[in-house]
Formats: sequence, C-alpha cells, structure tokens
Amino acid sequence: MHLHFIAIGGSAMHNLAIALAKKGYQISGSDDEIFEPSKSRLSHYGLLPEKQGWDVSRITADLDAIILGMHARADNPELIRARELGLKIYSYPEFLYEQSKDKKRVVIGGSHGKTTITAMILHVMHQLHYDCDYLVGAQLEGFEVMVKLTSEAPVMVFEGDEYLTSPIDPRPKFHLYKPDIALLSGIAWDHINVFPTYDQYVEQFRIFIRQITPGGSLIWCADDEGLQRICAGSRQDITLFPYQLPDYGIRDGQTFLRFEDRLFPLQVFGKHNLLNLSGARLVCNQLGISDTDFYIAIQSFKGASKRLEVVARSETSIVFRDFAHAPSKVEATLKAVREQFPGRKIVACLELHTFSSLSRQFLSHYKGTMDSADVAMVYFNPHALILKRLPDLKPEGIRDGFSNKNLEVFDDTKLLQTRLLSENPENSVFLMMSSGDYDGLDLKELGNKIIIH
Repeated sequence: MHLHFIAIGGSAMHNLAIALAKKGYQISGSDDEIFEPSKSRLSHYGLLPEKQGWDVSRITADLDAIILGMHARADNPELIRARELGLKIYSYPEFLYEQSKDKKRVVIGGSHGKTTITAMILHVMHQLHYDCDYLVGAQLEGFEVMVKLTSEAPVMVFEGDEYLTSPIDPRPKFHLYKPDIALLSGIAWDHINVFPTYDQYVEQFRIFIRQITPGGSLIWCADDEGLQRICAGSRQDITLFPYQLPDYGIRDGQTFLRFEDRLFPLQVFGKHNLLNLSGARLVCNQLGISDTDFYIAIQSFKGASKRLEVVARSETSIVFRDFAHAPSKVEATLKAVREQFPGRKIVACLELHTFSSLSRQFLSHYKGTMDSADVAMVYFNPHALILKRLPDLKPEGIRDGFSNKNLEVFDDTKLLQTRLLSENPENSVFLMMSSGDYDGLDLKELGNKIIIH
C-alpha cells in the first residue's frame, strides 16, 4: 500500500510513518515545517520530504489512503485535493484502530499519567519478553520508536489522548480505539479551547467507558473524585478494578515497595507515580503477568522522558525537568519532590505554555499548586499569547490566579536564568516544569551551571 501523510512531522505522525515503512508500506509525506527530532528521524528512514510546504501534485489517484495529522488545517490544499479524488482519508487514531482490530487492545486514558503508565506497562512487557505493538507519547529508553506495528503481536497498548482526532474529526482520539482493557488515571479539566466547561470535558470520559468492548475491563484510580462519580457501577457487562496507593516507604532518598515480606527499590518516586504503578500492575495482571514478576521488572524503570528527569546533579543539589503543566500535575509533582527530599530547599519554575494555562479564566485553577515550593517562579512568552490569540497577562493577575503573593513572574528567559543562577544550590532541588521548552532554553546546560554555581 502507498500511504501519504499530510503533516508528517508531528510527534505521533512521524513515528507512525516510520513504523509503517518498517512494516513494508510505501510512505510519502508533506508538512509546512518539520522540527527536530522528527526531521532527523524521518531523514534516517528516507521519509523526509524533499521540500517543505504543501504540494497538490503529491496527491494522486493511485494513493491507497491519506493519513491526516492534527497539525494540518481543514482548508489544507492537499486535503482538499484528496477529497476531490475520493481518496480514503484516515486520522492516525483511525488507522491505528484498523491495524489493531484483530488484537487485544489496551488503552490508557486520563488527564495525567498516561505516558508514564503506558511506559511502565511497555517496560515490564519488554523485560518479560511479552510481544506487543504500541503507541506511546514519549521516547522511551530501550525503544527505538514511539509507535510499533507488526502482524504478529497479539496485544496493542495505546496511550489514549483525549484531544481532538484531526481537523475534520472532532472526536477525542481515545474514543476510536475500542479497548478490551481500559485504564483511567484521573480527571482534571484541561483543553478549555475544545471543552469550555468541566461537564463537557468529563462527558468525554463517560463516552470512553461506553467504548469498552463487552466483557472487557476498566481499571481506574479510586483516589480520584471525578472517576468515583463516573466509574463505580458504570457498566454491568465489564469488570471494574479500582486501584490505590501500594504499600511503600522512603529511606535515604530511596522509594521502595513492600510486597509479601520483600522490598522492591524503585528508580521513580512520588505518590502520583506510585498510583501510576498500581494501575500499570493491574493492566499487566490482565495480560497474564503476576504481581511478583511485575515488581521485579518495574525496579529497573527509570521513568518516561521529561517526567521527573534528572538533568544535573551534585552531592548537594539536583535539577529536574518535568512535563507538568496542568494544575493537578504541577501540584502532584511538587508534592512528590517535597516528600522525596525533606529538608531541602525547593526552587520550582513553571512555564505557562498551553492554551489553558495562558487563559485568564483558567489561572484560578492553579490556586495553591506551587505553595509547597520554597521559591516559586512562573515564566511565559508574550509571543505565545499572540499566536494563541489570547489577551495579555500581567504578573499581578498570575499571582492572583496562583493565590501566591510571593510568586516571581518572568517573561524573559535571560532574566529567568539570571534569577535561577542567583539561588544558592547547596542542599537544594530545582524543578523546571513545562510542556514546552522555555523558548529553546537548554535545560541541561542551565542545570550544569546551577549545580557548579
């Protein structure tokens, strides 16, 4: 089959293109901009378009199908031409479902922890030599690509994103996968540009539960109030498995699990990660993996990329970067660091990068989320407000939203770096949180400067 990718440079899109090329498909693609690491990875596999931009001459009647990425617009000229020719057009979630119809499908959903839970499951299955296909939202250690598709694997594990499927399909992605085994980690209102009310957002998770195949399983976090309302007793034809925190302890900066009179030391920490681990364990149970085998395998799990990832460390200080951006994620990450490193000064910085976080009406949801930091900072780029067509933000308004009069607000990366480097790193933890990149700031270089300062 010859498949053409419109917006091939996207994170999931370029990984799907690579996975299908490795499976033997003929792949072509286009995009108006392709950034790293997509550019180098596409080039390595001979899939990088010769020139950037849209070109309707690439859309011909002999194409078997189009894969349409979310980055493309509904008026994309290649998409218009494909429709004129009557070509089959898939979003990547639709195509992934088609590729997995005959497999057991595991879908990990929720407002937070999806990538980590998916990564934990894949890590354990890899350690125990269980064959599976997958879609995961971050590059994982030991895995070449973020999408794997084969004819042989009996299971496919999806990270189930609740954001929209494509510019011509407004359904959330995780509505398309029809899981046999589903997991929900929690509900915390996000994507207000798409779901302007909390009730509309919650409804997407109710719909997701209705997509579980009859006789399937729903694994859900019993500590989450939103899930308590929609999961308990939701369906009589599926089996429900609520999960909570496992038995754990912390000793000398090391988190460990207690199970059947044994201690299992972990390389991850924080109650949110321990909850993620509990959910991942129950999924693995459904796939035939015992608790003991799971606990042995999970000991070597180092975490997904940019999830409490160490970027610099000395004997007396440590610098983390983390993907936290929504209020619940920010609060959970800070509490995890505080619990793991009692007695240390915590310097926390959050970049406001998403549409929700940069919206005035949403800022109040961050109330108290950074209160456990000794030094709390927020950074935003005024240009991002212009791109998202949002009104200006003022430092006072951000402090009011966080309900933190001591919050330091920056809109210049140079000033932010200077301020971070002014902090004494002795006996300190620095936490840089963002779903962006602080406008190109090299966090590894900054981290090294902090710890030797």
